[in-house]
Amino acid sequence: MASTFNTLLDKLHLTSKEEEGTPAKEPTEDELKELQDKYTKAGQEQVFTFYDELSTVEKAGLFERLKSFDPNYINEITEKALHPPKSHNEDQEVTLDPLPDTATASILDSKDEDIQSWYSSGLELVSKGQVAVVLMAGGQGTRLGSSDPKGCFNIGLPSQKSLFQIQAERIWKVQQLAEKESGKKDIAIPWYVMTSGPTRLPTEGFFEEHKNFGLNKDNVSIFEQGVLPCISNDGKILLESKAKVAVAPDGNGGIYQALLTSNVRTDMRKRGIQHIHAYCVDNCLVKVADPVFIGFAASKDVDIATKVVRKRNAKEPVGLILQKNGKPDVVEYSEIDNATAEAKDSNKPDLLKFRAANIVNHYYSFRFLETIEDWAHKLPHHVARKKIPCVKIETGEIIRPEKPNGIKLEQFVFDVFPLTSLDKFACMEVKREDEFSPLKNAKGTGEDDPDTSKQDILNQGRRWVQNVGGSVESETAPEETGVEVSPLVSYVGFTGNHYTFSTFANGVTRVEKVSSSSRRGQLKHLRSLRRKTRFLRPTQHHDALHAHWKGLRKTAKILDVNASRRRLLARIKKVGVIAGDAEASPFWA
Repeated sequence: MASTFNTLLDKLHLTSKEEEGTPAKEPTEDELKELQDKYTKAGQEQVFTFYDELSTVEKAGLFERLKSFDPNYINEITEKALHPPKSHNEDQEVTLDPLPDTATASILDSKDEDIQSWYSSGLELVSKGQVAVVLMAGGQGTRLGSSDPKGCFNIGLPSQKSLFQIQAERIWKVQQLAEKESGKKDIAIPWYVMTSGPTRLPTEGFFEEHKNFGLNKDNVSIFEQGVLPCISNDGKILLESKAKVAVAPDGNGGIYQALLTSNVRTDMRKRGIQHIHAYCVDNCLVKVADPVFIGFAASKDVDIATKVVRKRNAKEPVGLILQKNGKPDVVEYSEIDNATAEAKDSNKPDLLKFRAANIVNHYYSFRFLETIEDWAHKLPHHVARKKIPCVKIETGEIIRPEKPNGIKLEQFVFDVFPLTSLDKFACMEVKREDEFSPLKNAKGTGEDDPDTSKQDILNQGRRWVQNVGGSVESETAPEETGVEVSPLVSYVGFTGNHYTFSTFANGVTRVEKVSSSSRRGQLKHLRSLRRKTRFLRPTQHHDALHAHWKGLRKTAKILDVNASRRRLLARIKKVGVIAGDAEASPFWA
């Protein structure tokens, strides 16, 4: 019983740091008086109103939480957020310009040799152990109808993979590609997963349950971003209960401070990391540790680079990456007038002048992260007015307000952009259909929801199959015709006629890469099979399908659908499950 109790306290961060597993003790009178005086001088003494009513554990928890904040700093950032100081050039007219051509590139119109050069360079940096990935995964799936971390969410793919698994498998694939390119073994891309207070334990449990999705556990680190107290409309720190301060995560801009407090930066330094890819968990199409992006940023020798997609139209409500008063910046849609939003590019009149839509997909040089202490305090805090449940100080009752009664303070990850000079900032435009499908809304919304995320992956797989001469059909749901391609099979699609495809009796479609030694002999047969089958429909009669399958398996060596798990895992580097409307089990149960 004592062990269980101590474990619970540890998970709640209420155990002594000096002696692991020892329940935290009530602070001494001197310690308590010192902290109370500090809050009283800052005008925040109300946080101790119910202290004498609390149990020992509750007193310890409240004391530790309040000790972690500087009330004077909280007052300062609250005042600045609510009443931003007037800058010396605020009276000057704001100038907006696209980023200079020297700082930009576009996958849509770059030369193939440039893209290949960036790709090879990126893989070389991966093979040298210089690339790491930071995932911002602090959000819960509340708007999706789930209390789990958003990364645990299953968007409904035939494989039933979560967002975490899809992204982990892309990291695994880049490691494999780097090994193949360099001839080295055991290449690793460290994956640092930033969570928040509510998501850390569930995320850790999910990763443990799924054995880190096949990645080496030594290369997966889960850490936690900071929190800030919620503030009432009159500037007072709110209590969630008599024993707890009302807090909220400090926004995705809290990543910079979290890299320090969690010792992630120290770990990067020990590993010799020089290039970092950072992104948000809710994008199911994100190319994690993208060698092209890494190679592009490294070739520019910049400190920050960002991916953007082309704005759909002048009215699309997205933030834009551009120059603001000569500095790289993100300007929100609401800050731009109609004339600016609708302005055309003088060199490309069919395109918008300001079209670089922000997708929160960034590159950082490690040398830049080494300077966090120099600029982190300069990042502004933004106000989000919220309905915050809290304790009424006069009575101790819990209030559940019907309208906003306070603010949450947060920082944005891109607030650091203006602190970077233009010669150390770069931007890469990528194809929206290949790299950006955000998950924001509940199923059935019709925009940025699980259905659109699922369909975007299936559409991408269909394009990949069609690019090598295949076709995809569905009798059950023609409007959702598509193919799920496991990241373990391909990172960016298929090239050439190097793959065979077949649909089995259970409706699962598989793709297998044909070895170069037998490729020529199989091409003629493969073309014949494509003409004959056009992806046999799952609804076809089992006997007819099985008869064809036997012949196909003999030539193309496709795995038997009844093969054992051991055989399947043994061949996982060559074979992956792709599917249209069928159910399929994930590789990592």
